[in-house]
Amino acid sequence: MPDLGSLPDLPRAERVQVLDAWLGGLLADAVAGTPPPRRSRGGGAPRTGTDGVALVAVGSLGRREPPPHGDLDLVLVHDGRPEVAGLADAVWYPIWDAGVRLDHSVRSVSEAVSVASTDVKAGLGLLDARLVAGDAGLAASLRTATLASWRQSASRLLPQLRDLRRGRARQVGELAFLLEPDLKEAYGGLREGQVLRAVAAAQLVDEPSPEVEAAYSFLLDVRDELRRRSGRATDVLVRQEQRPVAAALGLADEDVLLREVSLAGRRLAFVADDTWRRVEAALVRRPRARYRRVRREPLAEGVVRQGDEVVLARDAHPAADPGLVLRGAAAAARADLLLSPYTLKVLAVHSPPVPEPWPAEVRWSFLRLLASGRSAVPVLEQLDQEGLLSRLLPEWDHVRSLPQRHPWHRFTVDRHLVEAAAAAAELTRDVDRPDLLLVAALLHDIGKGWPGDHSVVGEPITADVATRMGFAPADVAVLGTLVRHHLLLPDTATRRDIDDPATIERVADTIGRDAQVLQLLHALAQADGAATSVSAWSPWKAHLVAHLVARVQAHLGGTPVAESGPVLHPTEPSVTQAAEDGAVTVGVEDVADGQQVTIGAPDAPGLFSRLAGVLALNQLDVRAAKVNVSGHRTTAVFAVRPRFGRAPQPTILADAVRAALEGTLPLAERLRQREADYRQDAARSAPPRISWHDSEVSGEATSIVEVRAGDRAGLLYRLTAALAAEGLDVTSARIETLGADAADYFYVCNPAGCPIDAEQRARVEAALAAASRGAVPDPAHSGRSDTPD
Repeated sequence: MPDLGSLPDLPRAERVQVLDAWLGGLLADAVAGTPPPRRSRGGGAPRTGTDGVALVAVGSLGRREPPPHGDLDLVLVHDGRPEVAGLADAVWYPIWDAGVRLDHSVRSVSEAVSVASTDVKAGLGLLDARLVAGDAGLAASLRTATLASWRQSASRLLPQLRDLRRGRARQVGELAFLLEPDLKEAYGGLREGQVLRAVAAAQLVDEPSPEVEAAYSFLLDVRDELRRRSGRATDVLVRQEQRPVAAALGLADEDVLLREVSLAGRRLAFVADDTWRRVEAALVRRPRARYRRVRREPLAEGVVRQGDEVVLARDAHPAADPGLVLRGAAAAARADLLLSPYTLKVLAVHSPPVPEPWPAEVRWSFLRLLASGRSAVPVLEQLDQEGLLSRLLPEWDHVRSLPQRHPWHRFTVDRHLVEAAAAAAELTRDVDRPDLLLVAALLHDIGKGWPGDHSVVGEPITADVATRMGFAPADVAVLGTLVRHHLLLPDTATRRDIDDPATIERVADTIGRDAQVLQLLHALAQADGAATSVSAWSPWKAHLVAHLVARVQAHLGGTPVAESGPVLHPTEPSVTQAAEDGAVTVGVEDVADGQQVTIGAPDAPGLFSRLAGVLALNQLDVRAAKVNVSGHRTTAVFAVRPRFGRAPQPTILADAVRAALEGTLPLAERLRQREADYRQDAARSAPPRISWHDSEVSGEATSIVEVRAGDRAGLLYRLTAALAAEGLDVTSARIETLGADAADYFYVCNPAGCPIDAEQRARVEAALAAASRGAVPDPAHSGRSDTPD
């Protein structure tokens, strides 16, 4: 028997040689020491030696990857030799006596294949079957039959295997973002490398690439050293073992080790995700089905949905369109899809650098991506894996796969930032500047990639990034402040007396006595805590922070409504159309971010709704709007951006407005069909936020109704139609769209001049909530105008 005590210290290849020699000797001794059965009357001579029996290794030894202190997975394969039970005992007992853990079975080829065809774990293990000793022909038969069975049973076994891996991922987490990762079972770990080979064996995808094999091999080396240093069979890279493992592998320190482990895990997980998408597509494809053209649905300029992926449109020009990367990523996240691998490769190779400062359209797409919440996380990972995220944000390389040593943190720095942005997307309706919240969440810990206090270091870095993104100087200053003081509220709430006026005064002075910064810091603290851990953001801490914010807010005198978005001025009309009650005029002017459309028309029931509906029908996304009334005419100014790059045509818009006013254009029906055609416009599931603010305008009893809702095609039309249907006149409006949410402020009043009472407000809120979900009231049915006479 070999010296098994020294086995862990041997290189992997030598461990295989030693184990194979030992096990081969055990089989030889078993065959020599087991008397053959008597020759039966009329039967042939009993077989001797290893004829008809083979010792086969599966699992790690079958793959030639036995780890130190690992167990053995062995199958004794036979073709009916009657003394096989005695042979098995003669092999197994010496292994047990040596203190080695053993997983064993005795099977004929048909028995093994039968088990493998019904048990996905057994089938997965037999794919690694390798002859250790005995009848080579019998072992080859086993492997051939197992492969054939695996391929035949793939449609049934692979979904089970996928579900097993997803279940383990939910329990154990993702290898790339854990600070004490399970090298084997965490998603992106060693098991993923084995699964990728198994899927390739089913002939549904190619063999793993050299990059995948290199990542897998590195994780094997880490596990080997982990087991050597710890002296036991463990796969979890706990903190106390990280430094000695790093030293054994020749790495500078434990942070470098964790970063390399993270990068390897990300590569394996990224390829596994793509592999499962391809497998699912292959399994649902009916054999010998007639060829059917895959439907291509436009999502945004230059990108379309094809099946369950986002691909480039036929007329896309990646090399000449620096905004295509983020526009496509935002469209994919909004539709809860992923970019196709080929599209990613094309974008990585051909996309030009984004001009600095970023064009407004590029910044807008980036905000749309971040505002998509959880759907943005895998899309950002796609951009990261192809190096596209670092091109946009070179600072990202400093935090990429960077481990964190604080016990509260469960993710690497970069994943924590992405998770914080996803959490912030759920809070955008609670702040007046969701764009600043989203960017601050993504960058709040960016300083951890440099020496020093990360909050202090991160402030100028964030200011540089925000300037490059094209934010206005005032917004750059706010973003820098948010990053510099993102720990102010939780630290103060948990370490100071929040009932002490001096504490409140200190917080107010620190934030420059800016109520908007306070509002954003509160949301940022919630997003940061949610992305850290339950311990970092407990209900107790949330209560303390909210109480502190309320005290400071009262001290500052409340939070004013923020003014942001483009400044809208009426444009001279370029087209005039005669209508029944007066002329319709339309003017279109190119501005920095799309176009500005000015429409003048005679006052009519539901006018503002109809104007918004005409723009939506012409695939123009409204980003801001203002409406003003003078006498019996209304002038509405809209900042728009064409969804598919086609500039608005004044003549077409004027014709549509005239038809809408005359009742010959069924706007509600046409918009319902448009949304059915473009399923990606479905709004986020969070309910809208509706609030009222009283105001005196020109001596009339006017109220401001604020609606925060998920943006979708035709939202402005639906909301204003709901107001008109409830008998309210819209005297003015301010429309903003930031990220995935719309923030609309409508100045409304009753035509009779009386205040809007609580009962009517409740009806209006219910109508607006229904409209935000897609209901389309017809304002013409109310018999009222949504602009004053």
